[in-house]
Amino acid sequence: MNFDQFRAEFPTLRDKAYLNSGSYGLLSNRVEAAFRRYLDDRLERGADWGQWVDNADAVRDGVAALLNAHPEEIAVTTSASAGINSLASALDFTGARNRVVVSNFEFPTNAQIWHAQAPRGAVVQHAPETEDGDIPLEAFEGLIDERTKLVAIAQVCYRNGSRLDVEGIVRLAHARGAMVLLDAFQAVGAMKVDVRALGVDFAVGGMLKYLLGTAGIGFLYVRRDHVQALTPTVSGWFAQADTHAMDIFANDPAPTAARFQAGTPPVPNCYAAKAGLDLIAEVGVDPIESRIRNLTGQAMDRLIQLGAKLATPRDDARRGPQVAIRSNDENALVAALAERGVITSSRDGNVRAMFHAYNNQADVDELVAGIEAHRELLAR
Repeated sequence: MNFDQFRAEFPTLRDKAYLNSGSYGLLSNRVEAAFRRYLDDRLERGADWGQWVDNADAVRDGVAALLNAHPEEIAVTTSASAGINSLASALDFTGARNRVVVSNFEFPTNAQIWHAQAPRGAVVQHAPETEDGDIPLEAFEGLIDERTKLVAIAQVCYRNGSRLDVEGIVRLAHARGAMVLLDAFQAVGAMKVDVRALGVDFAVGGMLKYLLGTAGIGFLYVRRDHVQALTPTVSGWFAQADTHAMDIFANDPAPTAARFQAGTPPVPNCYAAKAGLDLIAEVGVDPIESRIRNLTGQAMDRLIQLGAKLATPRDDARRGPQVAIRSNDENALVAALAERGVITSSRDGNVRAMFHAYNNQADVDELVAGIEAHRELLAR
């Protein structure tokens, strides 16, 4: 599938420059058809547990292939939050290693859950940003020590699009006996996320952004050597070794990462998630990442020429799929762009233009023209 064919899958792009994929990826014809297929199946059969479980397994397999993981290392969850909560429930904070280092790039969930473990003995420490919005490796060097159990990091910051040195943080953490949880939500589907190459112990993400599925479904990756060592206290019948056992007298966790699941899988969302994963697989992550890097780079260069201040680093190695534009009234600028058919979002004083491979040069042109027309809303 070439990029013109890929773009044609998304009807919204006929009259809008949609640059909000890091909030919610666009609805494709394929995902819409998948939802309709679920409804047709419901009307025709009423219940089809075999098909529903197969769909959940297909999502698991698709995520595993995308991450270069084994399917037995993937739990299909209802959200990234559900995956992190399940992991947190399996960790013991009563010993000497009771500290969790969290970067200040995190989405609120990835810090709130660790702070919620304080009554269980967890001590949360934050790796702060520098004045230029970066978090260098040195910030982690001063925090990770023999008391650190886990380091929780975002691959790409949702506020400004900056990337962390994931490999460097992993090397540092492992050298000091700590594990690493990667939040890949703002990267997976738009960038290559190879959990083997990165060396992370755990990773979470979801299907509603760059994976082009829908809300209400996510994943947790648990490296194989951790699966048997960790038993969540958050559980359910789809976390059992035998989901058909229907045993109410014991908890018998699955020997795979499925032990981090809970109850009935999000059935309609599995239909949508599989369709989105199939689209990504047909185009390929490497071409997608290359296209997004090219489009965002063009947008950044042209915006800088206009005099816009960017919160996103220009260095390709230090940024993800978004361009964050500093504004003196980000909500007003988002609204003004929307009136022109340019759909963006805002966080932390920035207007976020979040690209996917379905975007093209015309979308860049519309963004730049919209920003130029509202220069008065740019940060001075």
